[in-house]
Amino acid sequence: MENGFFEEWLNRFAYYLRMRNYSPKTVESYDQTVRQFARYVWLRRSADGDAVSYDEDDFAHARLDASVAVTPALVTDFLSYLAGQGYQPRTLHRVISTLSSFYSYLYAQGAVPANPMLGTERPRIKNQELKYLKHSQVLRLINTIEDAEDRLIVRLIYATGVRVSELCTIDVEDIDFEEHTIRVKGKGDKIRVVFIDEETLAEVEQYIGNTIVGPLFVGQQGKHISPRTVQRIFKKYAPDGITPHKLRHSYASELYRRSKNLRVVQENLGHTSIKTTEIYLHTDIDERKRVYREFFPLSKNDRTE
Repeated sequence: MENGFFEEWLNRFAYYLRMRNYSPKTVESYDQTVRQFARYVWLRRSADGDAVSYDEDDFAHARLDASVAVTPALVTDFLSYLAGQGYQPRTLHRVISTLSSFYSYLYAQGAVPANPMLGTERPRIKNQELKYLKHSQVLRLINTIEDAEDRLIVRLIYATGVRVSELCTIDVEDIDFEEHTIRVKGKGDKIRVVFIDEETLAEVEQYIGNTIVGPLFVGQQGKHISPRTVQRIFKKYAPDGITPHKLRHSYASELYRRSKNLRVVQENLGHTSIKTTEIYLHTDIDERKRVYREFFPLSKNDRTE
């Protein structure tokens, strides 16, 4: 068992994240969270008695030479401390995800005897279910858009499930008209392939004409279109609250509802963690009704069990 202090593992963990092609911004965010936890651990182990109330000055003077081996109870105390500082449930979710990644890495390296994050409960997020449009509603939205370019932008997001940032950087040469695929650059510059239906692909082909290379959607000075432009398109045509991200949610929900293949949905969306994908998904009414009628005892003819 190697064990060790936080200060010894922070750079190793950052290197591990970079090797997994995490973006610099994500690596920095993970590093800040682990450092904050490390200082909290040091303060708890250095404090007199059971004091758990600390201010910014305490954290500024805290060190990183605390052992990385911690108990689940100490993790829970840290999360309670953050909640008391006004951290919202969504932020606490990110903290838990970061520490889970850190301790999964440490456990794999033999640095800790057990992963203290296993079983850590995530705080409930009210109204976590995102508002989204059903398939028929998306089609009606698309049909209301008269401008050909605006209509294609909205349709392409729904047809492929790409992020706005990914849509904006698509080049014509990224599109394979024979295989019905598009190569997109996702978070951390990860390249993945998304699929596109024949009708949408035909509209793309008509839109680009004889263009062979260059941005699919051209913005100012011949460069790629900006995400802000896409946001304005949605604000102009879409119902209140429906953003490009919500349309991506519609894509995920429809694909999962019809396929029940969570792994494929995850890969199509470009999510690193399948837990990220799960918040996009809904069990449709028909499926819920079937399961209820098939399995709930009061709904069965045979009530002797």
